[in-house]
Amino acid sequence: MLNRLNVARASLSVVAAAMLCAPAYAWEPGKAVEMVLPSGSGSGTDQMARLMSSIVVKHSLAKKPYIVTPKGGAGGAEGFIDLKTSPGNPHKILISASHMYMLPLTADVPFSWKDMTPVANLVMDEFVLWVNAASPYKTAAELLAAAKAQPGQIRAGGAGSKREDNLLFAAVEQAAGVKFNYIPYKGGGDVATQLVGNHIDVSVNNPVEAVSQWRAGQLRPLCVFDDKPMAQTEKVTTTESWSSIPTCKSQGLNVTYLMQRSVFLPTGVKPEQVAYYVDQMKKIVATPEWEEFSNRNAFKDAFLTGPALQKFLQTDADLHYDLLKKAGFLAAGK
Repeated sequence: MLNRLNVARASLSVVAAAMLCAPAYAWEPGKAVEMVLPSGSGSGTDQMARLMSSIVVKHSLAKKPYIVTPKGGAGGAEGFIDLKTSPGNPHKILISASHMYMLPLTADVPFSWKDMTPVANLVMDEFVLWVNAASPYKTAAELLAAAKAQPGQIRAGGAGSKREDNLLFAAVEQAAGVKFNYIPYKGGGDVATQLVGNHIDVSVNNPVEAVSQWRAGQLRPLCVFDDKPMAQTEKVTTTESWSSIPTCKSQGLNVTYLMQRSVFLPTGVKPEQVAYYVDQMKKIVATPEWEEFSNRNAFKDAFLTGPALQKFLQTDADLHYDLLKKAGFLAAGK
């Protein structure tokens, strides 16, 4: 990844130039753009989309507004099917995460991630192992020891069934030889609320989904599922930053997993329409508001478009197929 400080400096220069000299697009939206979210309200995707919508307005990046529409029904199938059944519609974009690969492989859903036109990958999102701040578990090792001593008794909450959170808990179970009682919820916001209320014992929420509760002293992070600690050093609590959180590997849990957050159009759109949204995404991630949001929520810079994006998505899809197969989550015949 590029050094975040250099990215920030370059980004501010880009957005300043964009404000002074907007390009003459070959195509622009003739009406409001609907941002379809295959997730629930309060999720990381929801928070990201609402910020993007506000940035477009604040910086006058488009003549028409972006309207956020959560469609998380049936595990997100509602949103994906909406985009699939809107071929050639350039006034509808979808903000997705990695469950776009998983849903059609784990359920009888008439959808494939290839039924969409890729625009850009914005960032990679981390996963953190969280417990309630009053939990007796201070480390991942302590939590796993309890899970091993009480098979199926530790309540693990996550967004959806056979989605990223469920897949990650399955990987933890396999790596550590434990068994959780996995409870699915509609979105990451719901999961954080359940953990604060002690209705579950552990979660793997993304930073964006739990940072407010951590800052408020309600949750405790145990480790991050990445090869290295997160880069952000600014304090979130009075004593800790994202970079303070150890890796799960360093605590004996050899599991890593990150999630893409990408933007798609329906199939059948024109090249100039894709180009318009690529330019829009470049401008959005170049704003100070996005930089602050990215730092606050510990995102990894990973902006991709064009052939590099296509290659990344295929590699990521293949990885998820292998993970789902190992977890035993593949539907019959997949």
